[in-house]
Amino acid sequence: MTNGPVDAMKPKRAASVFDVARAAGVSHQTVSRVLNDHSSVRPSTRQKVLDAMGELNYRPNLAARALSSKRSRTLGVLSTASGEYGPSSSIIAITEAARARGYTTIVEQTDGFDVASIEEALGNLASLNVEGIVAVAPQTPLLEALSSTNSGIPFVTLQAWATEGGADLAQDQLEGARVATAHLLDLGHIDVVHLAGPSDWIDATSRLRGFRLEMESRGLVPRHIDARDWSPGAGYLAAAQIFESNATAVFCANDQTALGLLHAAHDAGVSVPDDLSVVGFDDIPEAAHFWPPLTTVRQHFAAAGAQCVARLLDGDEGIPNVLPKLISRASTRRMPLDS
Repeated sequence: MTNGPVDAMKPKRAASVFDVARAAGVSHQTVSRVLNDHSSVRPSTRQKVLDAMGELNYRPNLAARALSSKRSRTLGVLSTASGEYGPSSSIIAITEAARARGYTTIVEQTDGFDVASIEEALGNLASLNVEGIVAVAPQTPLLEALSSTNSGIPFVTLQAWATEGGADLAQDQLEGARVATAHLLDLGHIDVVHLAGPSDWIDATSRLRGFRLEMESRGLVPRHIDARDWSPGAGYLAAAQIFESNATAVFCANDQTALGLLHAAHDAGVSVPDDLSVVGFDDIPEAAHFWPPLTTVRQHFAAAGAQCVARLLDGDEGIPNVLPKLISRASTRRMPLDS
């Protein structure tokens, strides 16, 4: 019995460095130098090798390159939260920005409060010879562990974790909160309350601080109510306290808690925006389709991802923060003059 059909189903062997070398008429050492972008290779030879790689559909073995070269062309992304909209959008943006620069990314998920888990994740990235790390890390313990590590791997962070003014490439959470609060105050609201995110998240504390600063700058007393997490359910449960506070406007720490608040307002017969104006944060894709459509603060994840990669690869210290932008919709209104 012939085994021809079986052989036909076998996957073709992936092309190797030696196959490329034979096709280009050069040594395998020359192919390696092209892969590692060595300056000693003549342009015409480099092009022959690249053409051979294309014809053979050659894909370099990144692990082998990391062992033979100091450059792995790989960046690590360290994250503690993949489910929330902000962190997941940031990871996608960083991955796309790295790809545009010819780099691959490796994402390590870790528990932001477990030191052993954090150290293991950092060790995994170091073992893969990543050239740098971007931390999408909402909790303080991970950032402290990253800053104290002696791995020698450069890193940047998205979160503002310094007590004054933020640090690194954080999208300016504090400024975004001030913009959201200013919008409500400019509409004539005085009794404004902040539905704050979980206090162990850096973004939540930054947004709370921005709310307080804007209120105090207008001579007003800031009031806030803590949400147990970032979910619509947390917003729904916190709504009763908001209604009892006699506030005419609420700045929610994210769009999901705003969604829960809108649901609770409907159930309680509280009209938005006639009785209560509501502002969210993030501008998730669904925010424009809440009822009423949600006024919120939009974060520029793609720009921040590109800036992270640029800072890491180019060492540019002059890159400004990416400032969030208010998106005005139907969930807020100006206070009547007779109020």
